[in-house]
Amino acid sequence: MIKPIKIGALAIAGALALAACSGGSDSAGSDVLVVGTDLPLQGASADASKSTNEVIALVLEQAGGKAGDYTVEVKEYDDSTAAKGAWDDAACAKNAQDHVANANEVAIMGTYNSGCAKIILPVANEAGLLMVSHANTYPGLTITWDAGEPALYYPSGARSYARVIAHDGFQGTAAAQYMYNELGKRTLALLDDTQAYGIGLADAVEAEFTKLGGTVLRSGWDIKAGSINTSTFEKVKGQGADIVYYAGIFDNNGVQLVKDKTAVLGDNTVFPSMAPDGFSGYPVLREMPEAEGLWMTFAGKSLDGIKKGGGQAAAFIDAYVTKYGYEPNSSYAVYGGVAMQVIMKAIAASDGTRKGVLDAVFAGEQICLTAEESVSGMGFCLSTETGDVDTVTMTLQQMTGGVETDIRTIEIS
Repeated sequence: MIKPIKIGALAIAGALALAACSGGSDSAGSDVLVVGTDLPLQGASADASKSTNEVIALVLEQAGGKAGDYTVEVKEYDDSTAAKGAWDDAACAKNAQDHVANANEVAIMGTYNSGCAKIILPVANEAGLLMVSHANTYPGLTITWDAGEPALYYPSGARSYARVIAHDGFQGTAAAQYMYNELGKRTLALLDDTQAYGIGLADAVEAEFTKLGGTVLRSGWDIKAGSINTSTFEKVKGQGADIVYYAGIFDNNGVQLVKDKTAVLGDNTVFPSMAPDGFSGYPVLREMPEAEGLWMTFAGKSLDGIKKGGGQAAAFIDAYVTKYGYEPNSSYAVYGGVAMQVIMKAIAASDGTRKGVLDAVFAGEQICLTAEESVSGMGFCLSTETGDVDTVTMTLQQMTGGVETDIRTIEIS
């Protein structure tokens, strides 16, 4: 579990060194300001990223392309590679330099993957460039988690990162409580994908499940595409576990993982399993018979919850369908729109410089969205100290008939 962190540290160091060479001066207060979206446009997350960019385009269109007195344009960055089929350390490091070098860019919307955020954030922070994520849930980006966190992501000494969903300290706790209290499970096979998001989430699940009195059997899974994990589940079977939790993202060999679990332990009526929002929004997973009955958690409102909530949020989904001919790929795409709304509020309250946009979030009045104006239907304010939301919404779901069906929504203020 240490190796990915070491790789990330090397990528961070290299990116910071390049940033020092390239300068990274503040934007000049142009009337046309750029927001860069940083997403994996290739591989398993491509559909979700495409939908996220479409949501952002619609948010901007509905605002008349303006944030206050400023015209706003979007530039799309790809942090994935075709060879890897997912986000890539080198691509993230290069993007960090490109964001900083774009003089008119005043904010980054992204990233999708927490591991990529670990690489880009320190570079953007040194350049005074605001970063707002719709999907990063790794706790250490904003709060004390692993050694040196979160300070190591803020070399300038000042905060520059916010997110519009709850971190995994909440999601992991909610998942553990449901497995222990509601499902009555006592021995958890906890698998993580050895990446930042998965490790952080697994840490939170393990801490709460153990606190409740349960036993945790923890290991990683082989994330190389097509790699067989049957030996992992044979071990789980022999250790007497009664539920499996997949702490990670579906991109990381999730298809084979779910198939192998079913082959060794049985389907979810025989041996239940649960997955986090890293498994949410994948058509391939929904179509798998092995996924039927899978319990899932999402750190926010589900797409179905957004639609049923009515109001402007539901109207926005209708407008999206009218414009593109289909619904957003997942609620993460909608939260991309929420992140864009936050950035546009910051731009409107600024003098058009990077510093002005950043100060609008961390040095001025709190940036808030009401439930009526947010495209997710969830109102919140951002902490000027951490950049986290002050209202936490968690959704429990179960895969039924190929649909991620809402079971329960919990709001924590």
